[in-house]
Amino acid sequence: MSHWLMKSEPDTFGISDLARVKIEPWTGVRNYMARNHMRRMAVGDGVLFYHSSVDPPGVAGLARVVRVNVVDETQFDPASKYFDPKATREKPIWDCVEVEYVKTLPRFVELGELRAEPALADMLVLKRGMRLSVQPVAAAEYARIVALGERAAPPFVATSPPPKPKAKPATSRASRTPSARSKAPGKPRRSTRS
Repeated sequence: MSHWLMKSEPDTFGISDLARVKIEPWTGVRNYMARNHMRRMAVGDGVLFYHSSVDPPGVAGLARVVRVNVVDETQFDPASKYFDPKATREKPIWDCVEVEYVKTLPRFVELGELRAEPALADMLVLKRGMRLSVQPVAAAEYARIVALGERAAPPFVATSPPPKPKAKPATSRASRTPSARSKAPGKPRRSTRS
């Protein structure tokens, strides 16, 4: 059994869409290296479903390969943005696999968290300039990412920037009398841990 990372833009087709339809052909791949990776896949291979072109990108869920050597029908459709005029029914150029929904990870594993994991340092998705939509993943990398997605968020992962402190109104020292300070109610302290 091999493992793979497959990228999709969630606005086009995300993990929730795969959960709804259950099985989907992975059409529209127009990079020869990514296509060749799909040609190496076997039924039962595990897939990390990666949301790309979002901020932040990351692994949203899991899928598995359920059918291989599927002709990509979008190459024959002139109305499709994936139409390839050089492709014919007799000699198709693009093929794909069908993937089946397995699960949505309890927690979205952001790209920044992947970068922070020493065990994932060799992943192709972390290499500068590596934009392949279909990539091989080592079994240990796959297992580590699944484990990350099933545990509570570590404290160093910032899902949104911290709020900026509000500016205090300018007051003169003379206007802050001891009696005014002593009567002012204290603000409750709020823990920054969640």
